[in-house]
Amino acid sequence: MGSQESFVGEFDHQPERRRDPQQDQPDGRGLHDQERDALLGALWRSMAILEFAADGTILEANDNFLGMLGYRREELVGQHHSMLCEPLYVQSDDYQQFWQHLRQGDIITGTLQRRRIDGTIVWLEALCSPILDEQGALTKVISAAADISSHIDDSHHSNSVLSALNRSLGVVELSPDGLVLAANRNYLKTMEYLAEDLVGKSHALLCDPDYVSSEEYAAFWRDVCNGRFFSGRFPRRTRSGRTIWWEATYSPLLDPHGKAERVICIGNDVTYRVTREKSDREHLHLLSLGINETDNAVLITDDKNRIVFHNTGFTRMLGFQSQQVIGKLPRDLFAGHPTFVKSIERCHGELLQGHSFHTEELIHDFHEQPVWISAVVNPILDAGGKLINAVCVMTDITNTKVHEVLQYRVLNAMARDSSLSEQMNLLCEEVERVAPEVIASILRVDEQGRLHTLAGPSLPEAYSRAIDGLSIGPMVGACGSAAFTGQPVITEDIASDPHWADYKDLALNHGLRACWSTPIKSADGKVIGTFGFYFRQPRQPSGFHHLLVDAGLHLCALAIEREASRARIHQLAFYDSLTGLPNRSLLLVQAGQAIAAAERNRSTVAVMFIDLDRFKQVNDSLGHQAGDELLRTVATRLQSQARRSDIVGRLSGDEFVVVLTQYDTQHLTEVVKRIQERLAMPCHINGTPLNPSASIGVAIFPDNGNDIETLLHRADIAMYQAKAVNRGRFSFFSEEMNSMAQERLALEGALRDALRGGRFELHFQPQIRLDDHSLHGVEALARWHDAQLGQVSPGRFIPIAEECGLIGELGRWALEEACFQLSDWRRRGIQVPSISVNLSATNFHDLELPQFVTGLLRRYSLVPTDLTLEITETVLMDTNPSTNQTIAAVHALGIPLAMDDFGTGYSSLGYLRKLPVSELKLDQSFVRDMAKDEAVSALTNAVIRIGESLKLTVVAEGVEDADQYRMLLSQGCDVAQGYYFSRPMSADELESWVRDFRSRQDKNAGQLLQATGPVETIRDK
Repeated sequence: MGSQESFVGEFDHQPERRRDPQQDQPDGRGLHDQERDALLGALWRSMAILEFAADGTILEANDNFLGMLGYRREELVGQHHSMLCEPLYVQSDDYQQFWQHLRQGDIITGTLQRRRIDGTIVWLEALCSPILDEQGALTKVISAAADISSHIDDSHHSNSVLSALNRSLGVVELSPDGLVLAANRNYLKTMEYLAEDLVGKSHALLCDPDYVSSEEYAAFWRDVCNGRFFSGRFPRRTRSGRTIWWEATYSPLLDPHGKAERVICIGNDVTYRVTREKSDREHLHLLSLGINETDNAVLITDDKNRIVFHNTGFTRMLGFQSQQVIGKLPRDLFAGHPTFVKSIERCHGELLQGHSFHTEELIHDFHEQPVWISAVVNPILDAGGKLINAVCVMTDITNTKVHEVLQYRVLNAMARDSSLSEQMNLLCEEVERVAPEVIASILRVDEQGRLHTLAGPSLPEAYSRAIDGLSIGPMVGACGSAAFTGQPVITEDIASDPHWADYKDLALNHGLRACWSTPIKSADGKVIGTFGFYFRQPRQPSGFHHLLVDAGLHLCALAIEREASRARIHQLAFYDSLTGLPNRSLLLVQAGQAIAAAERNRSTVAVMFIDLDRFKQVNDSLGHQAGDELLRTVATRLQSQARRSDIVGRLSGDEFVVVLTQYDTQHLTEVVKRIQERLAMPCHINGTPLNPSASIGVAIFPDNGNDIETLLHRADIAMYQAKAVNRGRFSFFSEEMNSMAQERLALEGALRDALRGGRFELHFQPQIRLDDHSLHGVEALARWHDAQLGQVSPGRFIPIAEECGLIGELGRWALEEACFQLSDWRRRGIQVPSISVNLSATNFHDLELPQFVTGLLRRYSLVPTDLTLEITETVLMDTNPSTNQTIAAVHALGIPLAMDDFGTGYSSLGYLRKLPVSELKLDQSFVRDMAKDEAVSALTNAVIRIGESLKLTVVAEGVEDADQYRMLLSQGCDVAQGYYFSRPMSADELESWVRDFRSRQDKNAGQLLQATGPVETIRDK
């Protein structure tokens, strides 16, 4: 009942005890050394001894062990203990438990198997003793063993048979009264019990209660106890209540009197097999139902190719009844269709050779209606390979095949990018091929509701011409009515149908007697065409015709919409969606063609680059819809002035291009002036009167370039030159302009390199309080010295930085450099109260500016009032939605704001009441002329009074002489800066200046400051 393990034995937990020193004393209580050595020697000579370490390494083996297993000492010592065991045993949990017990100090005794060097198995009776150290850890193991193979071999075969049965089957031993006496592992596992939970219990526990209480169960036990064997499949209940099928033999063991002493039941779980057989039976039943009830047609023929069976699906598909089919040859059913008969004969030839056959055919049923079938025929052969039956399964693929046949040629035509007319003619031809009684026609409906013939290869040409251009309506034949109502129109007889009252003679004269027209609709439901079937006799369309129309409508809609989409894509790809003018792509192509023609004809071409003036203000003040309307107005005016040979296009935004060809060079200026004057005519946009103007640059082929890209670029340069002089002007390109443009491009590149290469530096100009002559603060000013360009003034690099998008980066650099310098001065005791930094509008578009400034103040241990941000009126008038939000956030941080160049803009006073500024910087243009012009002096006095009333500090810029200083002092100006006090200095120079300034303050408190350098008349800021 149990399985033979690799090691059967006992575990005795007897760890090695520490030696008692008294055992070695000569008082007789211990074993004498001589006696112990003699005992160990006898053991060494009589037993097979193996010594191995805690990690399994073999340390020593005596001659008995080596001889028993056939090894030499050098082949064994140093190897792992596992080499002596079966590989499967080494990988098992039993082997791991063997080592676990040894590490716990357990002495192991019992029977085990070991492998000889030749691979044969030796049975040993062994004792394994662990040797532990003082901490109880295993150090090594001594194994003493004896060979007992001779005692085991005799019963080995029978034990092997029993062991195999025990491993593979479930075995349970029962008493005559039905109690479980024993059960092996397989049986317990199957029934989900432990031995202690089942042994001693009644066999009835494993059976259904109804069966246990039945006479059948009682008779079963009576027969078994009387010596009868029982074999079969029995339902049994597991511990969890699950029912299994138990295939078993109940064998009674009888005593000498013929009475059962025990009953041995041997069996296995066949639940899966029983379930599978039941499933197979159900499957066969369903298969028989499926064959008869499927929509597929099934035929079975005999060895003489006569039909012996057909299912009801055959009758439903093809209309034949049993009396018309059974006993007939397949060819007899379709004798009127020779093409299909040939396929049947070819099929029979393949079947006789043992081959399957597959075909797809357009056939006709019992009622002569077309049906497309897919037929698969398989032979059934006898043992000798002779045909005895054939099974044919036919599937109606009419719907799929109609779509496939119609789509194949049409979609291929689309892939070849053929014309819409060719695609639609191919569709009509395919329809007429599979349905010869049909004359197919496809019409398109235009935006004005008129019919146009797309395809009708079999329609009389005169008829097609007559209906082309007809307006759709409720009584305009079948096609015109279908297009008008959006519903199919079936005319069984054109001669009598009211839809054809005005057109019947036209149709009847061409032999057309019936018509069925179906509207073709786009994805949004709009009628874009009609698909019509004409017939030569009065009739209705058949079901097959409906399939053709269903398949064809999709193709028609796809092809017509694809053509419309291509036209729209062409429009979008090459024309501006707002103005309808050619876009840049088409403009370049057309202009290139014009230049090529001019080169061949040795003529000239003029390219006008037109940019609207102050277009952004229209968008900002009146909205983008007004801006779009102005662009459309400009496009219309340009087209009205252009000749047929001229090209007018829109590049982007408010930029337009006019290419003038075949013009008189002597009158080019007049043409440009006329266009500019036409553009400048007043107009009303959304009810608002506007006086638009445009700046125009002109480049001429071949004088200014040989290709359109060059000419556009140079016309653009000329336009900028015109705009720089004054808006609303035009300018012709010259080489001087090109040089200026190249210089600007070089300057832009150098600017990028300088900014990112750290070649900018800050200079600082002191700001002096006029009431006590103390240092109010310093203004940080960017300076750039280039190795090739020399000293580049801010007046040159600031506008370029703004145009090429570097001004924001420049502002961030200036902020960080200024904060670092102020922190460094503070650390070294240089007393600078605060520092001012100029920022552009672009910096205030950045919503992260407040967070950036906060990080700088924290990094350099500064407070918000240590830094002042200077903004100009362009920042206040900026329409970017981020600007006001960023200004408010900076103000909320407590950072002072100063309005730079106050008094030079248009809206400063209006914005001043809303803007959170703390300083007004009086522009140097006022300071320069205040001593010479009383009006200017009055204006400066007014600005100072405004600051005084709003409690704002007024800082005068550009103070260059004592007269200006005295007048500002007399008017009550708060702070002044300029060359009268000091020019902008480097950080080191300012540091010396501050020290001298402090020293002079201490010595000459209250005295007028003297200029520290020569007076300059040009402010370098």
